[in-house]
Amino acid sequence: MPDRPSLVLMGVSAAGKTVVGRDAAARAGVVFLDADDLHPASNVAKMAAGHPLDDADRAPWLDAVGEALRDHRPCVMACSALKRSYRARLRELAPGTLFALLDVPRPVLEQRLSTREGHYMPATLLDSQLATLESPAPGELVTMLDGERSIPQLAQEVADLLAVPAPPDVA
Repeated sequence: MPDRPSLVLMGVSAAGKTVVGRDAAARAGVVFLDADDLHPASNVAKMAAGHPLDDADRAPWLDAVGEALRDHRPCVMACSALKRSYRARLRELAPGTLFALLDVPRPVLEQRLSTREGHYMPATLLDSQLATLESPAPGELVTMLDGERSIPQLAQEVADLLAVPAPPDVA
C-alpha cells in the first residue's frame, strides 16, 4: 500500500477535534494522538490559570507535536495549529502531513465550552484562540470542514482523507 499521510485535525478549543479525531482514526485504522497531551506542565498551568500561550510557549510543544506526527505516521492528531507559521513548522517536521480545519461558529463554541467538563482550557480563553486563528492561505492545502455536521459525518470525511497516498510537499 502506498505511504499514507498523517492528518492534523485543527481548530480552536471545543471545535470537536478530539471526539471527531478519535472516531476518524478508528475508521481509518490509524493511531489517534492529542496534542494537548504533549504540552509541558508549564503550558497547562498557564492555560488553566486563564492565560493564553504565546509563540515562545508553543515552540517546544510544536516540535513535540511534529515529532509525534512523524514517528506515528499514519495518524490523526488533534491539534489547534492556529497560525500559518505553526502549520508550516509541523509540515517541516512531518512532511506530507495533511490538515483539516473544523470550522465552528462562535455561538456553538461558546455553548460547547459551557458544558465541557474535565479540561484545563477555560472558556475565557476562547477570545484569544479566535484572535490567534489564521484562516488557511490560498494554496496552503487545508481542507475546510463544517464543524456543525454530525460527528460520524465528519469522522468519515477525515478518514476518507487518510485513504489516499501522501501528497508531495508543497513549498
